[in-house]
Amino acid sequence: MNKQFIAILLVSAYSNIAFAQEYKYEIGGGTGASFYMGDANKSAPFLYPGWTGSAIYRYTINFHWAVKANASIGRLWGNTDQSGNRFPFEKGTSFSRNFGELGGQMEFNFFPYSDKYSYLGTKPYTPYVLVGGSVTMTTIENSPSLSVAIPLGIGFKYKLKNRWNVGGEFSVKKSLGDKLDVTQKNAGWDLNGPYGIKSSFLKNQDWYLQAIFYLTWEFGLRSDPCHGM
Repeated sequence: MNKQFIAILLVSAYSNIAFAQEYKYEIGGGTGASFYMGDANKSAPFLYPGWTGSAIYRYTINFHWAVKANASIGRLWGNTDQSGNRFPFEKGTSFSRNFGELGGQMEFNFFPYSDKYSYLGTKPYTPYVLVGGSVTMTTIENSPSLSVAIPLGIGFKYKLKNRWNVGGEFSVKKSLGDKLDVTQKNAGWDLNGPYGIKSSFLKNQDWYLQAIFYLTWEFGLRSDPCHGM
């Protein structure tokens, strides 16, 4: 009995690793809100909501792992009047700008995600976490500006019906530049280093957040779902 029990455990463990969803790819889109944090907003992540939209492409590796690419657009804005900061000479300013983003993330599903293979313990829903990288483009004083960001996030997805998925995702993106909130200079002062301290990776203040709801459709039937790896 002990040998049989061990064999069952080994087969179950292998199945959760090697089996994959029935379809390899997902494509879809989502919409929601974007939020800015930086020199004009250091402590209230949802103070200045903007809009955002995203196109999504996902490759499913197996029940637990997936790779996702996204192309997003949106709008960010902020105002120093509600920042809680005191700036030199009691200066104040605001900004508003559109952004575009190309990104890629690795996702980990906490539950084995599928609406089939229930004998393997799969579930048609799961929370997940993501980490990756992205490139963000904005326009500052009629000139394009690129910066790299590191996204971290959490989400939840559900198999609405065969081949259709719905989900919600919240991600926090640390910009490695300090230009998301740059304003037109006024007497030598703006939000790009308002205290006269040169920006660096450790001193950079710019973040942006995204919260979206999305719908995706699966395609690319696997010839053998038992070899998802």
